[in-house]
Amino acid sequence: MSYIKAEYIWLDGTRPTAQIRSKTKIIKPLHSIKARPPIWGFDGSSTNQAPGDASDCVLSPAYVCADPIRGGDDLLVLCEVMNTDGTPHESNTRHACAETHEAHREQQMLFGLEQEYTFFKDDRPLGFTTNQKEQGDFYCGVGADNIFGRAIAEEHMGACLLAGIDISGINAEVMPGQWEFQVGAVGSPRVADQLVIARWLLMRIAEKHGVTVSFAGKPAAGDWNGAGCHANVSSLDMRRSYAACVDACVALGERASHHIENYGHGIEERLTGKHETCSYTEFRYGVSDRGASVRIPWQVEREQKGYIEDRRPNANCDPYVVTRLLTEAICEE
Repeated sequence: MSYIKAEYIWLDGTRPTAQIRSKTKIIKPLHSIKARPPIWGFDGSSTNQAPGDASDCVLSPAYVCADPIRGGDDLLVLCEVMNTDGTPHESNTRHACAETHEAHREQQMLFGLEQEYTFFKDDRPLGFTTNQKEQGDFYCGVGADNIFGRAIAEEHMGACLLAGIDISGINAEVMPGQWEFQVGAVGSPRVADQLVIARWLLMRIAEKHGVTVSFAGKPAAGDWNGAGCHANVSSLDMRRSYAACVDACVALGERASHHIENYGHGIEERLTGKHETCSYTEFRYGVSDRGASVRIPWQVEREQKGYIEDRRPNANCDPYVVTRLLTEAICEE
């Protein structure tokens, strides 16, 4: 084939939560998967990224992988949004993330992101009924009375593997129609690149099944768990020393309010102090404590080295912002 279809993917300027956008470019002659696709333009006035009288914005490829939906030689091309003068657009959070990573390269930061999400059908979580039973049987459950959307979650996992994303697992979550996948351990900004691609793949596959995907922090009101994007983080020092893991927890506590402000829209609705969360007004850390702001896994205490889990980020968080803030807090403390 003398051409490929490249799906250019980017984060728009919608606030308070950026949305994923994409469009297809036919590239001739054929580029290999390792080649850097060309820059491309788009109408920023239709994505909350430019006024109508100066609407041109630029898509600059930053991460390329195989397209598991179209197959063959076709590509997914994750892009940074740039201004026409070559400077990063104000909505471009990846650029600052990459700069922070480079500034602390010696710490070899690694991240594992646990993306929770909820399938919706007919304006309610998939599987919800008028006589909905309470949560308790759904987490890692089995059976048609407990599990809703498994076929989509399985198809998504397979697509991520074909795309070369470092997906490490999936599981059904606490609420009906709620699932989780994990990406990592990978450095930043690459882990955030992969998470955005994985989110896009999830929405595309669910679209085919007539189902929507919600990344809301509190997708269903009432006595139901919210949806987070727990961030597991490890520096080189933390992989050598338990004391460094504790120091990282302390450093995160010193910047707690700033992180809460930047960990996703509607975080106050999720971090209530109930449903395996610590209140957004409080900060604490503890070993094996899923009600803490930051959990130190039990095996990390036993082995006296490893990583910590920041349980505060919302499912709708910007992963570039989250990994940048974690890197700054831990490496600059």
